Amino acid sequence: MSKFSRDVGIDLGTANTLVYTPEKGIVVQEPSVVAVNNKTGQILAVGNEAKYMLGKTPPHITVTRPLTHGIISDYEVTEKMLKYFIDKVHDDGHSFMTRPRIVICVPLDVTEVEAKAVEDASIAAGAREVHIVQEPMAAAVGVRMPIQDPIGNMIVDIGGGNTDVAIISLHGIVAWKSSQIAGDEMNKSIVQYAREVFNLFIGESYAEQIKKKIGSAIPMNERTEFPMRGRDVLTGLPREIMITNEHVYEALERSVQTIIDLIKSTLEITPPELTADIHERGMLITGGGALLYGIDIAISEVVGIPVRVSGDPLTDVVRGTGILLDNLELLKEVELPSTRNVK
Repeated sequence: MSKFSRDVGIDLGTANTLVYTPEKGIVVQEPSVVAVNNKTGQILAVGNEAKYMLGKTPPHITVTRPLTHGIISDYEVTEKMLKYFIDKVHDDGHSFMTRPRIVICVPLDVTEVEAKAVEDASIAAGAREVHIVQEPMAAAVGVRMPIQDPIGNMIVDIGGGNTDVAIISLHGIVAWKSSQIAGDEMNKSIVQYAREVFNLFIGESYAEQIKKKIGSAIPMNERTEFPMRGRDVLTGLPREIMITNEHVYEALERSVQTIIDLIKSTLEITPPELTADIHERGMLITGGGALLYGIDIAISEVVGIPVRVSGDPLTDVVRGTGILLDNLELLKEVELPSTRNVK
């Protein structure tokens, strides 16, 4: 394929959207957040700028995340967000004389109707042709797993809105499970913990900061602290306390256990021949949730097989779309059927 191809790969995530072009690699990596003026319907900000506005807007401005658990929940806003990111690629010097071909990713449990919404939004945003690939498959391609071979490849993609567990062999997903317990639910667990234990209201964005700074999937020997600021439940006044890594571990414990149970239930429905491969070769953890400290240790201790974390878990999916753009034969093997005739 030409070095200056007009093709684009998109990881359309609940938390973040990443865009890849063959000539430049990853050119967009921003939050899937949009700010809208409710009076005029005008898009005021997208991505990083919009996320900074979360919780700080007057009544006539809504800051929204148009995807929920990896599925389009606001079609019109998603279309405008996609168009913004595609146009941003153009503004960065990637001239699209014709409408681009797009490879875009969806969660494992997407329905035909939900996949059609993604395809339609991509066409409306400027694509001439859309190829849809499931996120764990794209991630497996991105880390160059031997998905073409008759062996068990196990990948766990812990994103913002979904955790997808897939067993891949011979270009296909043989067994899988999906859950809505993922990064966003972890943030909500910290919000709930702060309210119940400390009588403190905090926002989800602040909870995400806490998770990234001192979050852990396993108990820690060394105590660390982080300032937690919010509104006192009883007085309504601003208050700050120091939250420890032990507190955050307790807040996240149930979410981590749910993910471990999901992995176990996937292995239980995996053919024995592939289970033997996985026991020997282990599994790969990808997605933003892979960055939670000790997640690999927590999983391995319970499941009893080797677990490794991807070297760049935030970009595996979109890098997979890039590889697929350069290998159309492989793309044909792994893409979902077109939804253009679905009503």
